[in-house]
Amino acid sequence: MSIVLQLQDISKSFGLRRLFEGATVSVAEGQKIGLIGANGSGKTTLLRMILGQEQLDGGLINLHPNTRLGYLEQNETFPPDETVIDYLIRVSGREPWECAKMAGSFEVKNEKLEEPFLSLSGGYQMRVRLAGILVREPNLLLLDEPTNYLDLQTVLLLEDVLRSYRGALLLISHDREFLKNVCTHTLELEHEKLSLFPGNIEAYFEFKEQRLEEARRYNKKVEAQRRHLQTFVDRFRYKAALATQAQSKLKQISKLKTIEIAHSLRTVRINIPCPPQKNAPALECKDLEVGYQADKPVLEHVEFEINRGDHLAVLGENGQGKSTLLKTLAGQLALFSGSYKWGHNLRVAYYAQHVPLMLPTIGTVGDYLHTMAGRVLPEDLLRMAGNFLFSKDDLEKPIAVLSGGEKARLCLAGICLGRYDVLILDEPTNHLDFDTVEALGEALSEYEGTIVFVSHSRTFVSQIATQILEIKDGRAVRYPYPYEIYVYELKSHEKFSMPEEDKPVVEGTIPYMRTKVDIFGDIQKEKNTLKRLEQEMSGLTGEKKIILNYFIEHPAPVDVKKAKRLKELDGQILSLESDWLKSQENLEILKKEMQTAISA
Repeated sequence: MSIVLQLQDISKSFGLRRLFEGATVSVAEGQKIGLIGANGSGKTTLLRMILGQEQLDGGLINLHPNTRLGYLEQNETFPPDETVIDYLIRVSGREPWECAKMAGSFEVKNEKLEEPFLSLSGGYQMRVRLAGILVREPNLLLLDEPTNYLDLQTVLLLEDVLRSYRGALLLISHDREFLKNVCTHTLELEHEKLSLFPGNIEAYFEFKEQRLEEARRYNKKVEAQRRHLQTFVDRFRYKAALATQAQSKLKQISKLKTIEIAHSLRTVRINIPCPPQKNAPALECKDLEVGYQADKPVLEHVEFEINRGDHLAVLGENGQGKSTLLKTLAGQLALFSGSYKWGHNLRVAYYAQHVPLMLPTIGTVGDYLHTMAGRVLPEDLLRMAGNFLFSKDDLEKPIAVLSGGEKARLCLAGICLGRYDVLILDEPTNHLDFDTVEALGEALSEYEGTIVFVSHSRTFVSQIATQILEIKDGRAVRYPYPYEIYVYELKSHEKFSMPEEDKPVVEGTIPYMRTKVDIFGDIQKEKNTLKRLEQEMSGLTGEKKIILNYFIEHPAPVDVKKAKRLKELDGQILSLESDWLKSQENLEILKKEMQTAISA
């Protein structure tokens, strides 16, 4: 496998802030690499240095002479009347049929190829731009947060295209599910170094945790040896008969080295304060008609209710009206007709995709957070600021000098501090690394207030959503099934029909057949059972290892109590293994049943 990109001992700093120091990595043909790291660690800077848009302080970046780079231009210009097919031909230099074929993989077909590029929604423009890159057949593709602002359907299409892409890929994304499904390797940027792992992100984190645990155990053993030897030295150092042995022990102590464990950057833990909640309605919408022009409403006849504590995900393709609905419910956009009513005394916070532009232009980060926090304790304010990557020194930074991503994080930090009853969130995960995304998702899932949100990050939505409102063809409809089934339908293009009410079986009629939803529910239950059994086995196995290590270190006399417990553990682990095998067999049967139901 030939090398397409090599980074040798690269270094880069911005003032006193050092991003890279002696970082080295090679990218080979066909490797699909997910680049991960905390916000501000230098991921985007690394891509800019590879593209020659940012200068190195030291080291070398070598591109193989045959490497063909593909990347998204940040400030691409588009002639006003240029059609989709003309754009693709212009940027790629390929034949029309080649461009049309690649666009078709993103479901941009037929009459859409003749539409003006600038008339497309943001999601479809991104589809066409990605098609324009891939039709050039690059063998090294650089993508920085390509799923930002993409609807879920486009994300799934991009996933399929990148999985079939044969070149090398260097991908930055906050969507953990996207990274897991696309990338075969994981490259972490942490502590100014680059570490490449031959596995996806899940395997990498498991490996990293194992290595960390091994280092902790080794260090613990070394410290125990040190204490043992030091005890001997302290006791016999000044006794002539044993002074030589004591000096020998001192030399042994000096040779004992522990493994340095670098401080982990993954320490994000967010807590969102919320006033006490009542069991009462939170929102009632009646026959809403919303949009920007009265004669061209985006959505019509919108009717739904949610109770306090519900977490409603508003889903659908880009351009269908999700943000328009949220903006209306937040009072930012006037109604054309109908009505909506929030519950009594509910305090509503709104985070829009472009809400950072509404931040005050004067004042500091600390001023804004203090204003939003109200009576929150100073230590809680500092902790929340830290969770969104603002250090104590950053609190003195003027808002006017913040980047777009920093402004977005500041808005979210302020909302999380504000003790609101209702959170309306439009794409809150953009500009966040996935560690912060998952911490925010975990905090929102535990939040007892009401949430109405739009997001295309599957990990984030699955963490939070308890209900789904689907926006499609100018209508808003409550989706009756869990989010997992919504994603399954988009992937398979297989629609689940509503189950009919139970009816008595009449002789001569076809008996009740299990629906795909029934089977899906059983599959999820079986997966949960497997997960529980694996956790129990892991806990018991860990306890067994501790006892076995004790016997190795203390061969005599035998600890009868520990020996008895060891025998009990063997029996319990054997029983759990048997249950796991049965559950695994059940899962395989259910999967076959689902395949049969789909193909029927």
